[in-house]
Amino acid sequence: MAGKKYTNAALKIDRNQEYDLVDAVEKIREITQTKFDATIDIAVKLGVDPRHADQVVRGTVMLPHGTGKTVSVLVVCKEAKVEEAKAAGADLVGFEEYIEKIQEGWTGVDVIIATPDVMGQLGKVAKILGPRGLMPNPKSGTVTMDVAKAVKDVKAGKIEFRVDKAGNVHAPVGKVSFQTEQLVANISSFLREIVRLKPAAAKGHYVQGIAISSTMSPSVKVRNEKFVA
Repeated sequence: MAGKKYTNAALKIDRNQEYDLVDAVEKIREITQTKFDATIDIAVKLGVDPRHADQVVRGTVMLPHGTGKTVSVLVVCKEAKVEEAKAAGADLVGFEEYIEKIQEGWTGVDVIIATPDVMGQLGKVAKILGPRGLMPNPKSGTVTMDVAKAVKDVKAGKIEFRVDKAGNVHAPVGKVSFQTEQLVANISSFLREIVRLKPAAAKGHYVQGIAISSTMSPSVKVRNEKFVA
């Protein structure tokens, strides 16, 4: 059963209406009644079949205003890269001791960055990290010798996304406390990257639906003609 705040918020929007992006953002900010600074998320329904490898949409994007979230980063590397990682702002840095911790079930960070020379050992815990979206991957820039750049990018608002089995992509795009212009810029950057990554094998209507919501709020549909083009 929906709570009173959710019900009241739902009364302020037309669930069947598609709003222009600016109006959608302002509507979400208006109806969010949490006592904390709620995260705003975007969901995009894509006309792809993720069962086929050539239709999997995944990538990274730098949100111009960040996510508003403090991201904790672990860098798994050998001794030569430890100081570089620490200087760049990594919260945790190490090698074998963290692989052992992960084997014991620990996954207490938001992002893991690794150098290529430790990926063989990190593969031992892929079954633990993979389902949690924590396994480093060269395509997302989290397997690299340039650990300083990788750490700084993640801290500055670089996010990773991947289409799920149902053809949807979800991502955080900011906080309710952000200005409307900041949220619009973040969402536009995200959607431009989604459109840029359209697989050649995808047929028909690609961006089929866009919706934004905040923590514990109903979703608001976004008019998508601009982004389809």
